[in-house]
Amino acid sequence: MTGNGEVRSKRKNSPINVLDRPSKIYKQDPYPSAAENGQTPEEDLYSMETDGEDRMSLPPITATADTAEWQATIEKVVRNVVSIHFCQTCSFDTDSAISSEATGFVVDAERGYILTNRHVVGAGPFWGYCIFDNHEECDVYPVYRDPVHDFGILRFDPKIIKYMPLTELKLRPDLAKVGAEIRVVGNDAGEKLSILSGVISRLDRNAPEYGEGYSDFNTNYIQAAAAASGGSSGSPVVNLDGHAVALQAGGRADGAATDYFLPLDRPLRALECIRNQEAITRGTIQTQWVIKPFDECRRLGLTSKWEAAIRKGYPKETGMLVAEIVLPEGPADKQLEEGDVLIRVNGELLTQFVRLDSILDSSVGEKVSLLVQRGGKDVEVELHVGDLHAITPDRFVTVAGGSFHNLSYQQARLYAIPVKGVYVCEAAGSFKFEATESGWIIESIDQRKTPDLDTFIEVMSTIPDRARVVVTYKHLRDLHTINTSIIHIDRHWSDKMRMAVRNDNTGVWDFTELAKPLPAAPPVRCKANFARLDTVGHPAAADVIQSFVRVSCTMPLKLDGFPRARKIGFGLVVNAEKGLVVVSRAVVPFDLCDLSLTIAESIIVEAKVVFLHPLANYAIIQYDPSLVDAPVKSARLAEENIKQGAPTTFLGFNQNLRAVVTPTTVTDITAVAIPSNASAPRYRAINLDAITVDTGLSGQCGSGVLIREDGTVEALWLSYLGERSPNNQKDVEYHLGLATPILLPILNQINSSITPSLRILNVETNTVQMSQCRIMGVSESWISKVAEANSSRHQLFM
Repeated sequence: MTGNGEVRSKRKNSPINVLDRPSKIYKQDPYPSAAENGQTPEEDLYSMETDGEDRMSLPPITATADTAEWQATIEKVVRNVVSIHFCQTCSFDTDSAISSEATGFVVDAERGYILTNRHVVGAGPFWGYCIFDNHEECDVYPVYRDPVHDFGILRFDPKIIKYMPLTELKLRPDLAKVGAEIRVVGNDAGEKLSILSGVISRLDRNAPEYGEGYSDFNTNYIQAAAAASGGSSGSPVVNLDGHAVALQAGGRADGAATDYFLPLDRPLRALECIRNQEAITRGTIQTQWVIKPFDECRRLGLTSKWEAAIRKGYPKETGMLVAEIVLPEGPADKQLEEGDVLIRVNGELLTQFVRLDSILDSSVGEKVSLLVQRGGKDVEVELHVGDLHAITPDRFVTVAGGSFHNLSYQQARLYAIPVKGVYVCEAAGSFKFEATESGWIIESIDQRKTPDLDTFIEVMSTIPDRARVVVTYKHLRDLHTINTSIIHIDRHWSDKMRMAVRNDNTGVWDFTELAKPLPAAPPVRCKANFARLDTVGHPAAADVIQSFVRVSCTMPLKLDGFPRARKIGFGLVVNAEKGLVVVSRAVVPFDLCDLSLTIAESIIVEAKVVFLHPLANYAIIQYDPSLVDAPVKSARLAEENIKQGAPTTFLGFNQNLRAVVTPTTVTDITAVAIPSNASAPRYRAINLDAITVDTGLSGQCGSGVLIREDGTVEALWLSYLGERSPNNQKDVEYHLGLATPILLPILNQINSSITPSLRILNVETNTVQMSQCRIMGVSESWISKVAEANSSRHQLFM
């Protein structure tokens, strides 16, 4: 906690101000994300978050009044630039499932290789196609995505392009110099082709931080003013000779015309390895370095002796590499410390990321010697160089609706934690935890530790369908807090356990089916007693509590516009012998679901949907009463409608699932008029009368009843799903009463084992007053007849 009382994140803070933080340059989605509706995390699996720092769309700065040389260069370059339409088909590592557009350019016309960004190719499954300048298109397949740096290589079949000679751009990282005039040629702001001009202003900028998603590090970036916007990711940065000198990667999020380009040294090395069919080795000591100018290095303890040696050996350098993050349990743990100034590697003076990458990449599995300065003292360490690919996940398993893989180096570096654990890359199905969508690490399942993915698979393969097991898990932001939940294992809707392994030869992921689901264990009869309801002066309420059960509804698929994947409420037992329960359709919206009932806060039994009323907002579900050894009582339902102004007792369940009781009065009985939801068609109650009561508890309780002094239930208290608020994008729920006589005809048929038949007009009605009826042409005789027939309500329906 900071001095002003603000909570500080565990993650090491970026030196870049939040407002200055750049954004990845995807094409902006013109449609609002469903994640903004305030619903539970899995409501929107397809939104991409950037800490609320959306890149502002700027008018492109086009290369006006170009010289003849630039015009000739652009004509050659545009033939190599492609527009990439892609979809990252599922959440994986730091990437959410998205569909967008970006740019790439041909770097090998003979073999069909395209260079673009790593945040375009993504770490997980990818599908995409590219469109050339003459509007020919072909599918593209990833052959390499760097574990750290923001570049990836796609493959296409050159034979498919028939109407345009294919050429390639030559990669020349050595030609990126301060003051050089450049052009960014790409799919800017979703346009097929835009040409933006700029001048390189810096070569030694640290890699930009993109927030809590993927970020590049351990490399310098090139800075220029070009004002590229959505869709320009992967654009070539070319010089006057038509050579690619850098790769467009990111830009400022505050509207400033500043862009960041990735140097092409490492992409060129990767391309040469692919051409030569060599493995692209990547080494790591699990340490993040940043460039610090000499004045800051002196404050960290750099001595004048070493500064003079560095300046003499590299007269153009203005800074050195300083350790920013040293991962726990990594090769450099307890040997390097944050703030160490790097002097030498294997006896060589070193100030640049390119040379450090080169040494580490060629030393995988070996040891390197580092000399650093720490507080003005020389410290020499020998470190083992690990394989960066080994700590970058290339496989994931899907089971029970969720997806999992080993924690990646990217995520571990983001939070400065060890690279270990099973990461929930898609928290869905049985593993849909509350509060947030991503960032969970599974600690144990069913009292068994799961330190890695293989152990996790072994444990999950032994758990039968419909089992309830204890899961412990942590969040990356707070590893000190262990969360515990009981989850319901779903191996019937999501029956397959599948392993997906990335195949860089084919560019797709190979899926194999693992353990088949074990059948559910047979249910066992259990015994329990209801807790006493301490209601002074309300003995009837204490008796009715034995007719309530808690209903949990889990929906494996999104249907009928219902916004939730899981809903909990209370139902009223109307026939204990047959196990019939009445519940709101805001809790059980359709029958494609899993239902479980908790009886007496102790016994859990499965249930099924028997009947869904199409208009009246209630459902009838059924459990097996032979599995319940508890004094469950059938509620007595009133046969006469409750009257306006009548005294009654309100018994409801609040947001804490606790029963509350209070005497009250019926304030109104009127036709329900719940607005329709404009953004997505969904079920809503129509053509029925709703009851309101004079107590503030009614607005806090989504389930309950209105009861007489003798314990007879006069009305159900139900939740009614309404519209989505345009202001906060949250779904509105109305809490209203439903008189019990409307239930009796249906219940009588079900109790007699008869499938209910309904005769319903396919029309929605609204009430109109008599004054309006006269204007509409209703005769005086009919108005008189209505007034005589219903003295309390002078109204008709329209």
